[in-house]
Amino acid sequence: MPAPETPGQTSLFNVPRKRVPFLTRVRLRNYRSIAACDVELGPLTFLVGPNGSGKSNFLDALRLITDALRTSLDHALRDRGGVHEVRRRSSGHPTHFGIRIEFQLPDGEWGHFSFEVGARSHGDYAVQREECKVGNARYLVREGEVVIKPTPIAPPGSDDRLYLVNAAGLPEFRPVFDVLSNMGFYNLNPDKIRALQAPDKGELLARDGLNLSSVLERLEKLDGGSTKRRIEEYLSRIVPGLEGVDPKRVGHMETLEFRQHVEGSKDPWRFPAINMSDGTLRALGILVALLQARVEDRVRLVGIEEPEVALHPAAAGILRDALRDGSRHAQVIVTSHSPELLDASDVSAEEIVSVVAEKGKTFIARLDEATRSSLKDRLYTAGELLKTNQLTPELEAVPEPNQLHLFELEA
Repeated sequence: MPAPETPGQTSLFNVPRKRVPFLTRVRLRNYRSIAACDVELGPLTFLVGPNGSGKSNFLDALRLITDALRTSLDHALRDRGGVHEVRRRSSGHPTHFGIRIEFQLPDGEWGHFSFEVGARSHGDYAVQREECKVGNARYLVREGEVVIKPTPIAPPGSDDRLYLVNAAGLPEFRPVFDVLSNMGFYNLNPDKIRALQAPDKGELLARDGLNLSSVLERLEKLDGGSTKRRIEEYLSRIVPGLEGVDPKRVGHMETLEFRQHVEGSKDPWRFPAINMSDGTLRALGILVALLQARVEDRVRLVGIEEPEVALHPAAAGILRDALRDGSRHAQVIVTSHSPELLDASDVSAEEIVSVVAEKGKTFIARLDEATRSSLKDRLYTAGELLKTNQLTPELEAVPEPNQLHLFELEA
């Protein structure tokens, strides 16, 4: 019999298919503190920089796409304080923000999706331009007018919402809508995980972990419980003595029950979530967020803010293993300022995007040539360079806003 697969390793008898990256390139213009950026992404990307440098703003721009497709653009903007809080504040007073993403779909088709939102008076806004191209299919919309139609008889447009929602009824654009609307972005809240949770289908973990019990219950029923056991193996390495965790019904609500070894006891004791530490609950949430894509094929991208928070530095290596494991099933983007998380020779320069801020303006770029060479030659680890503030971005690669190309299709 083959040896069982252990966390952080890939069994020769059970090698998971490694996916190509879903988002290959992201361009942002005038989004919050980001004047302009043009960043290529791989299977695993670490957005590294000090607190307040703008790392979260990059992830938030991607999350805005998901929120606008799941609910509406109006809801997504209001949830962020309105369009005037989203567009960058500067002496130039830009009145708009723009986003462009380039991607490869599961069927191998390449494409891009971009839009620009302009601010009007009294908190109003308009989608000034939007375009999408997938293979040979494409559309272009200007302020609600469909200039280049996706089909001869096309759905009407509107200047207060993304046209992709309407185009999702067409087979050419449905896959784009599905993957963009199912990207998962996480800032896990231990208090939400600890509280009694209303049951749901458990198909996608909520941003704060509010439905973690339902998701874990679903994972337990799928793939013979393999994914749940893998989560428990990682968790037991992060929290010594922990043997497992199970969803539990409490009346019409749900909670989590942890099994932990206690010295002198033959069988593990059971503890409700309310008795567990913030670090344990966050670790469980992160592991579920990362590994849910093993059984939920719709999840193509997972973004996590500062996964190392509330974890002991000694657990950083285990967390790094879990991030790599998760990136075999979905693209993973994490924000971090943890030297311990990056303190390994296998963290390459290609996996790091450096984020710095100057006078409220965020600069996002790959590492400069000297830093890349140091990592490639293994003179230092990325963690060691971060400790000495030497993960330097290639500032020459940061474009000016008026030089950033977001759109291709014109009438």
